[in-house]
Amino acid sequence: ASEKLAGATKEPEFYRFRSPGSNILPGEIVPYFNGLHSHIWTQKTRPISPMTRLSGIIQNLMQVAEKTTDSVNFDDVAALVSDDIEAVDRLIIKSLESDVALVSKVSEYIVMSGGKRLRPLIVLLVARALGYEGDQHISAAAIIEFIHTATLLHDDVVDSSERRRGKFSANTVFGNQASVLVGDFLYSRSFQMMVDIGDMRIMHILADATNTIAAGEVMQLMNVHDPDTSEEDYQQVIYRKTAKLFEAGAQIAAVLADRDPGDEASMIRYGQDLGTAFQLIDDALDYNASADELGKNLGDDLAEGKATLPLIHAMRVGNEAQRELIRTAILEGGLGQMDQIQEIIHSTGALEYTIRKARNAANSAIARLDGIPDSEYRQALMSLARLAIQRRS
Repeated sequence: ASEKLAGATKEPEFYRFRSPGSNILPGEIVPYFNGLHSHIWTQKTRPISPMTRLSGIIQNLMQVAEKTTDSVNFDDVAALVSDDIEAVDRLIIKSLESDVALVSKVSEYIVMSGGKRLRPLIVLLVARALGYEGDQHISAAAIIEFIHTATLLHDDVVDSSERRRGKFSANTVFGNQASVLVGDFLYSRSFQMMVDIGDMRIMHILADATNTIAAGEVMQLMNVHDPDTSEEDYQQVIYRKTAKLFEAGAQIAAVLADRDPGDEASMIRYGQDLGTAFQLIDDALDYNASADELGKNLGDDLAEGKATLPLIHAMRVGNEAQRELIRTAILEGGLGQMDQIQEIIHSTGALEYTIRKARNAANSAIARLDGIPDSEYRQALMSLARLAIQRRS
């Protein structure tokens, strides 16, 4: 697995980042965005046609590709802890067992639907990077995945989502009532598993994370159809809804490894920064990916009246007509103005701004690993931060 990390084959959805032997700087991460939008190295120039812009993107990507011959993809990172991942999968399957058939059916549908299992992977990698040699990180990783899955089930009901991970969402297949109740089952099962670990600190961290996530959901609900949502409001929501669980996963791994408060604090910030980068890219992709790539319908955030960072920035720097168009779209929801809003997001540099924020968060996450002894697991954690901002799904 370490050989894979040193030099892996090219994956079509990822472009280059710094790795051993490369002369690419960490700040030169170039996610592929389609021809409708400019790359992250933007310059103030006169408007150019989409075809000219696409030509420039291709030229830059070719130049970057020529500078390096190796890369790492998500599967390479996960391969480092493949035995742990298999153990987590076995525990998840076992823990989904119930004498209520619908519980098992809905749980298996959503849990086994093909997600990357990024959050449990963080638990496994951090534990190994910090020298943990026990097996309780397996239970901790499964708990994190159950909490995450429960939030997905509830989110899709609240948002009336029809797709999740490229499939029909559980609420579409089984109905809202079943999705909510099975989400509750997963929450309660995760707390049963916490008790089995038998560590009050871990229980405290996960209970706090679960409460914070729920509060974030309520905050987001309050911001729906509110075009006056500030960037600070938005950052609070993504910390609570997304980054907090990343943070909790990294922290409990540090607790299991019995590391000192300094290392624990570094892991907390690593998880928080990684989760922030992940969500920022997720919100950018909602305006610049296909439904097949994204695994859900393009423009879902706009349809639901959510003011995410691309819209917030576009309103902040756009002209009056552009601001009014976006405000109306947020107030009313729907996708009737999607094409115009995508053009505004492009012309105001809102995607580039969002990507730059994500890149800064990813670089900050990498910096949090400076005090951790070098190992293939530490390198994998660095790779996760880079991959988080290069993803297309």
